[in-house]
Amino acid sequence: MADTTNELAGLATEGINPATADLDCRDALGIAAAMNAEDATVAAAVARELPRIARAIEGIAGRLRAGGRLVYLGAGTSGRLGVLDAAECPPTFGTPPGMVVGVLAGGPDAVARAAEGVEDDPEAGRADVARLGVSAADAVVGIAASGRTPYVLGAMAEARARGAFSVGLACNAGAKLEALVDVAIAPVVGPEALAGSTRLKAGTAQKMVLNQLSTGAMVLLGKTYGNLMVDVQTGNAKLRRRAVGIVAAATGLDAAAATAAQAAANAETKTAIVATVAGVDADTARHRLAGHGGSVRRALGEAAPCPETRP
Repeated sequence: MADTTNELAGLATEGINPATADLDCRDALGIAAAMNAEDATVAAAVARELPRIARAIEGIAGRLRAGGRLVYLGAGTSGRLGVLDAAECPPTFGTPPGMVVGVLAGGPDAVARAAEGVEDDPEAGRADVARLGVSAADAVVGIAASGRTPYVLGAMAEARARGAFSVGLACNAGAKLEALVDVAIAPVVGPEALAGSTRLKAGTAQKMVLNQLSTGAMVLLGKTYGNLMVDVQTGNAKLRRRAVGIVAAATGLDAAAATAAQAAANAETKTAIVATVAGVDADTARHRLAGHGGSVRRALGEAAPCPETRP
């Protein structure tokens, strides 16, 4: 463990949950019901952090728009969640390699096999940030359920010293991590159904926040059209079918016509949409997209006004 017993005392994530004190006396359905009841509280905890999440999204999008990177750093479950979010960005949003980076204490081998001791080393966190060459151009998110993991604290201290836009994601209020970041996000989910097992509610809360950070930043960068993944990669049959469906949904074409439009655009979904809606050829559509930061809506201009925003 990265923290001593005294350091863990008083942390909400380490408390004993009275609602599940009889967990080992329950049958399978009772166990599942108890855990489900606890999980039902997570969304509300995340909702309380939305203003800070929004600030983080804006800061991350600004760095990415200027050519910087989004870097996630963490240990254990927290770090694995960051690696997962980073890995999903290229197929979902067509991000280039290295634009979104996930760093796990202990390296890639620790994804499948726990490497608990390394999280105790703040210098390892500093070294990983230095190895990446983090600078003021980047956004760095440190993820630690306790908010006290030495590896993450070291990493974020180094990131901030290098001028990076820094975000801390923890599940305890007033954690040490808060003092080291520009934006502190802390969905306090309380004691776990299984005491101290922060892969449960805390992990769920962290995953929800990471979903919002990466997706929100990509939306601001113009990598969606409405709620469609228009920068989706088409590296397998499922994704090719999805891309055709996206073209059809955005343009009103039937499946056959959408397939043809996608082919004429060299499998570039954004290009196919702009070409179809604007009634131009693929090269013209590409030029329009390039002139509007890759945003389909802006490239279409008056042909695709935003609908009235829901409250």
